[in-house]
Amino acid sequence: MGQDYSLEQIVVEVLHPLGYEVLEVGLRPSGRSRVLLVRIERRDETPITVADLERASQTLSSHLDRYDPIAGKYLLQVESPGPQRPLLTARHFERFAGLKVRVRSPEGSFTARVKGVQEDQVEFELDNQETRRLKVGSFKANLAEWPEQPR
Repeated sequence: MGQDYSLEQIVVEVLHPLGYEVLEVGLRPSGRSRVLLVRIERRDETPITVADLERASQTLSSHLDRYDPIAGKYLLQVESPGPQRPLLTARHFERFAGLKVRVRSPEGSFTARVKGVQEDQVEFELDNQETRRLKVGSFKANLAEWPEQPR
């Protein structure tokens, strides 16, 4: 591993070949220690299982132990996206079309339904029927409701 790799690049390099998409990587304080939180989902879009999380955690832990990219002690925590799942790509918005999401953009924050996606533009419908379009990557969004069936 080269020194110029970010922690996120290392995690993606390890987990992508195993069939996982890395949604989030963050090193956070937790009491006197730190937690390396890694949120993943399966690239084939089937629901993530406990076995997936164990496999990803063991593989990543072994790799991190070998290359030691983090100074000091930390706890590795590998999770599924959960109900506050981040939406990062056009495909994520396509998968969750029709559901409500919380959006934070330079123009302000709002909650709305994902109406559709065209290329890199996501269309949202607010409760008052107002429509907003934002370019993927120019804002942050998380699910505000969970689908009845996995998507």
